[in-house]
Parts: sequence; structure tokens; C-alpha cells
Amino acid sequence: MSAAPDREAAFESDAILERLLALHPKAIDLSLGRMTRLLDALGNPERAAPPVVHVAGTNGKGSVVAYLEAMLRAAGHRVQSYVSPHLVRFAERIRLDGVPIGEEDLRASLAHCEAVNGGAPITFFEITTAAAFHAFRQHPADVLLLEVGLGGRLDATNVIDRPALTAITPVSIDHTHYLGETLPLIAAEKAGILKEGVTGVIGRQEADAAAAIERVAGEVGAPLARLGREWSFECVRGHLSVRDGRGAGRYSLPGLAGPHQVENAALAAACARSLQGFSLDDAAISKGLREARWPGRLQRLPWPGLTEGWELWLDGGHNAAAAAALARVAEGWADRPLDLVVGMLNTRPPADFLRSLAPVARRLVAVPIPDQAASAAPDDIRAAAREVGIEAETGTSVAAAIADLTAGSAGPARILVCGSLYLAGDVLAAAKVPAA
Repeated sequence: MSAAPDREAAFESDAILERLLALHPKAIDLSLGRMTRLLDALGNPERAAPPVVHVAGTNGKGSVVAYLEAMLRAAGHRVQSYVSPHLVRFAERIRLDGVPIGEEDLRASLAHCEAVNGGAPITFFEITTAAAFHAFRQHPADVLLLEVGLGGRLDATNVIDRPALTAITPVSIDHTHYLGETLPLIAAEKAGILKEGVTGVIGRQEADAAAAIERVAGEVGAPLARLGREWSFECVRGHLSVRDGRGAGRYSLPGLAGPHQVENAALAAACARSLQGFSLDDAAISKGLREARWPGRLQRLPWPGLTEGWELWLDGGHNAAAAAALARVAEGWADRPLDLVVGMLNTRPPADFLRSLAPVARRLVAVPIPDQAASAAPDDIRAAAREVGIEAETGTSVAAAIADLTAGSAGPARILVCGSLYLAGDVLAAAKVPAA
């Protein structure tokens, strides 16, 4: 692993990434043709990957990967992880044994893929995924945790012919322009990662999504371990109990905040119990659940100027299912009011996100996402908030919104910044909190 980046090296990798953004007119164009062409030209680094755990779904993918990474490392295994998007620095997407890739290695892999691609059309996610496979080949490990970027069937990560295990977290309505307008269509796209003879561990699903996943599994011959069928979980006396065909395991509750993280942790534990060839005993699974870190997901942050009793929380959730999970958390925050600072992309209707938060929020300040051309207009977010019954105003930035909320309150409250992972990254950078 290379050393920490200097200013010149960081600038060079950023410049390469900027050039890669211009190789295809569409930011998202789901296809595997361009990806397989480049991988062939690179000598197929994906075929040199260690056993792969491939994770798809709508919400919770990154958390499941974070738990599995911590479990595997607790058991003494070397782990590669590929996640997206990043919060502050692109290097966060490519993790080598728990640490973001060093600048020198990142720059070398990006430059090599850029040169081999030779200016041919390819999306940013495709060529950077190829760069991740190239980087992983330079740093051998025992296992690769691979998070799907979008969908599954045609996602750039879906080039592994036979993973060791696949997993699908809860599927909900999201990215309808690319994945389909209905839940069954979206679930079928996510189920595209299932492979013949490879167990797919399935988290909680709506009935229509479950049926679509089961149909795809039957077509490809993938055995399933489904929550509520082949495995189950419950919280018993301060512990997480996961039961499957092997019996029951008793584990620590997760260190990540929020009741939804118990479900993510249970799915990760079920994956760990299904993963063959790795020494993942109960102690390693418990340690991983306690020690996993996943920045920007219901994270409490320090913030200059917040007086006693005030709390600042950050979450990158950006769709209706994520907002519903936040609302469940907020129901347990009845000791003081909850104020929201919200910035979103204009690709999602803000009312869909805000509707479930309306019963738990006192007021909202809508802000733009810095340096994002697709940032939703604060006026549009404010209008949507008022439509669902939240008192709302606009602000120029997160910092200004926090200052306005604290100055205009008679007593301490919780402030939750949410609506976008891009906004979460900006806040982490401003708070000088590590994003990995």
C-alpha cells in the first residue's frame, strides 16, 4: 500500500478522474459491453480476484459490506472492499485491508486504465471499477467485498462469473429511470447478480420484490437463504440472535446507530455464517458488529459553536425507504425537538423523501449541495416540505442553516442533516471528520 498522498500526487489523481468523466456523454448507461472490452484489454484482472461476496439492494449495501469487512479482519483475513459513492475522496471507494487505497497506487491504476482504454466511450463508473480490479490485482487478499453501484444485472461490478456468495439487501423504489417503474422490475434487476449454484442471502423484502428475486433465482439455479424462511434473527436480552440451518448464533448488537442497523447487522451475520472456507467464529462476528464503522450513516458529529444540549447528526439517506428508517430513529428522540437540514439531488421528488419525516420534524432548512450541478433548488425542497406539513425555510449552506436554527430556538434540539450522500461528504469535510 502506498504512502499518504502529497499535494502534487492528489492533484494528479483528481485530474485523471476529471478526464475520465468526459469519456461518455451519459453518467449512467447500464451495459456490460464496454466493461468487458476494457477488462479484456487489461488482461482480465477480475479473474485474479480472491473469493468475492457480491452485494446488491437499495439501502444497507454499504453497511453490510462494512460489517463483513470488520468481521473478516477480526478473523485475521486480508480484505479488499469496493464501495460507492465516496464521501470526501475517491480513494474511499477502493479499500485495501480496511484502509482507502494510497494515492500513488490510485493514480497508477487510473492512469493505466485511461491509457489502455485509449479514449473509447466508457462511463466513469465502468472505468473506475476496472481500475479497482486492476489495483486489487496488485494487492492480493483473501476475499473481495464488492458492492453493486446501480441495479445489478448490467452493473459494472457484475463481471464475476462465480462469486463465493451473493447478498441482496431490502429493495425499494429508486432509480426508476434506469431500473424500471415497479418494485418487481427493480428487484429483478438487483437479482441479476445471482449465479448458478451460488447461495444468495436475501434480506427483508416486500412480497412483490421477493417473488421477483425467487423467479430469477429459479431461472439461473441459485439457492436462496431468505430472511423469514431459511434464516431469521431477533434481539434477545441485549444480543443479536441469528438462526439458520446450522442452528443459532449469539452476537453483540451493532455499533452503528439506528434500529435499521440491527437488520443490516443480522444480514451481514447471516452472510458470514453462509460464507464457506473462512474461519468466522462467533467471536469474530461479534467483534465485527461492534467495531464496524461506516461514516455518513446516522453519525453524530462535533460542530463548532453548538452549545450544551444541542446535537448534530448526519445521514446520507436519500430515498423514501431511508427516510422511513430515519423516522423510526427519530421516534426515540422524543426528549428534544428535531430540526432538519436537507439538500437533495433533483433526480428524486423531495416530497417522497420528506413525507415520513413530517411527523417527527419540528422545522426544516433547505440548502443547496455545493459543487453539484444536479442539486435540487432549495425553494423546491422548501415547497415540498410545506406540502407534507413541515415548517420550512431556505438557507445558503449547512453551516448557515445550523447557525440560524440554533439562534432561533428557545432551547436545545437535535439537528439532522440528510437527503444526499454528496451533502454528507461536504459536511464531513467541513467538520474535518475522516470519511473512511
